[in-house]
Amino acid sequence: MAETIHVKLPDGSVKDVARGTSALDIAKSISPRLADAALAAQIRPLPSHGSGGNGHQPSSGSEGAAAAAQQATDSAQLVDLTRPLEQDAELRILTERDPEALWVYRHSSAHLMAAAVLELFPETKLGHGPATESGFFYDFYRQQPFSPEDLEAIEKKMQELVKQDLPYAREFLPRQEGLERFQSEGDFMKCHFIEQFTAPDEKISIYKTGKFTDFCRGPHIPSTGRIKAFKLLNIAGAYWLGNESNPQLQRIYGTSFFSKKELDEYLHKMEEAKKRDHRVLGRQLDLFSIQDLAGPGLIFWHPKGGLMRKEMEDWMRDEYLKRGYSLVFTPHVARVDLWKTSGHEGYYAQNMFTPMELDDADYRMKPMNCPFHILIYQDSLKSYRDLPVRLGELGTVYRYERSGVMHGLLRVRGFTQDDAHIFCTPEQIEDEVVGCIDFALAVLRTYGFEKFHVELSTWDPNDRTPYAGRDDQWELAQRSLEQALKRRNIEYKLIPGEAAFYGPKIDIKLVDAIGRLWQLSTVQFDFTLPERFGLEYVGEDGKRHQPLMVHRALYGSVERFFGVLIEHYAGAFPVWLSPVQVVVIPIGEKHHAYANEVGEKLKAAGVRVHVDVRNEKMNAKIREHAMQKVPFQLVLGDREMEAGEVNVRVRGQEKGEGSVKAEAFVERVKGLIESKAATL
Repeated sequence: MAETIHVKLPDGSVKDVARGTSALDIAKSISPRLADAALAAQIRPLPSHGSGGNGHQPSSGSEGAAAAAQQATDSAQLVDLTRPLEQDAELRILTERDPEALWVYRHSSAHLMAAAVLELFPETKLGHGPATESGFFYDFYRQQPFSPEDLEAIEKKMQELVKQDLPYAREFLPRQEGLERFQSEGDFMKCHFIEQFTAPDEKISIYKTGKFTDFCRGPHIPSTGRIKAFKLLNIAGAYWLGNESNPQLQRIYGTSFFSKKELDEYLHKMEEAKKRDHRVLGRQLDLFSIQDLAGPGLIFWHPKGGLMRKEMEDWMRDEYLKRGYSLVFTPHVARVDLWKTSGHEGYYAQNMFTPMELDDADYRMKPMNCPFHILIYQDSLKSYRDLPVRLGELGTVYRYERSGVMHGLLRVRGFTQDDAHIFCTPEQIEDEVVGCIDFALAVLRTYGFEKFHVELSTWDPNDRTPYAGRDDQWELAQRSLEQALKRRNIEYKLIPGEAAFYGPKIDIKLVDAIGRLWQLSTVQFDFTLPERFGLEYVGEDGKRHQPLMVHRALYGSVERFFGVLIEHYAGAFPVWLSPVQVVVIPIGEKHHAYANEVGEKLKAAGVRVHVDVRNEKMNAKIREHAMQKVPFQLVLGDREMEAGEVNVRVRGQEKGEGSVKAEAFVERVKGLIESKAATL
């Protein structure tokens, strides 16, 4: 009689089935409809109890208990529907309703694309093809570049393979046999993956899709016929293993969804994103540039962009002072000794610019502001009465980003962080984190962002290797961050194992106008740097204690935040941020004096105004300033001049609003600026 195992389902019920039963078998026993909808499965091993369960008596004593406990804490695993179940497990059957199923679906879409590429271009060699947050990609080595026409042909071939409803069939080969097969076909990348990720005595996992065979751990959906909607998007270059000395690969990006409607919505969003591209709008609106002669990843702020940066920095510094921060300014370089003490020289050197040899020592440009703020704190002994100490700076830092990853304002080599560091006692830490959260939400509201997602990244206590600090420090840090979020009734997603090595962190991701998530604001706990620098304060007991430290950045960086603002507003900024808030357009030369008079009234009210008295046609001026996305245009002719009025045209509206008294319009604009209204 076949041994039985226990399978626990999401509703809490338990099925006793024969060892080797598949998830698909169980789905069929529950409902034919569920079996038809199933795409993959998720399993989590359960600990054995007694002599039942998986048919094996557990070891006696502490050894057996430890083994059972370890089995119970194993993480959930995504598997093919046909994978045999070999031990007691929790089981979820995944359908289109489950986010995890979309990941498997997209990974299978990548295999579908690779199969199509090999049918059309059999000389191609394969790299890897993972699912991503927005779709999938596959890396190919081929001497001839893929063309847009090739993408169309690949997509057409993918449709043919979908119609053939080919199974994603898994088989196992001895490692040496698999290596010999891929070596004979010249697939050097697959050989590397096998050698890198499998043991010599291990059997390797192979998936076959029609004529296509790939070394892959899976899982995959049952067949190509289940893929309903996909689109190939673009081609990019990528070096093999990210090393510029290795062959250059061609990376084809695509996306897939469970329905054509979802795909169409995504493609529409992509088109909208192209219109909002901050690099294009940055040139069109003359906000910033990147100069080849100076080097990539270095931002030149033009006068209009500079005005906007001033508004952003002034607001942030004013908020610092209102919220009890002290403003500091620190150097751009420091001796290598400082970075050795902070740990950056050991842990972060690959992201720093190379040292500069000066007459007294080697120096490095700073990638972080935190060691500088620590030196300011350390300059004098603090009492518990002096804490918390909140030091804030808009400090420019420099990081060596590889040329292939830089992207406009969003990924640069020199950028300015709105960086603050808080030094406090354990009793103060929770209130300080709450203050940081409140500050972060104030930033979002001020700049017109209504939606956001929050993540709490924690450590993995079962794997201490990547983390510094003691268990009690991690427990205090995590508890403080969790309690702070709960005090503000903020929903958050727990991300185990994603903490920084020096402590847990809260990440606040804003949602922009077209639904994209942007990682900007972060609040990070740190108990490592205070130890490395030997920071102290004198406690109420007269003894010296180590303060706790919080890193906090809300814009993230001025450059990245500015890029997000450009894309969120598509360049049509709120009045308070707009570099030019009002343009005054006199119809004829006889109206110039009145136009200048109106301009002076606006200037006196603190409005950034441009009086356009060029000898150009009025309609041409209106079109030009509309292209520059100026919030208000005031057209002045005889009637307006005689009545002391202005004819108002509002950005985005086809027809003008009509004429109002000049003083009334000045008050209107002044109110929009002072309230920092997001809309006109």
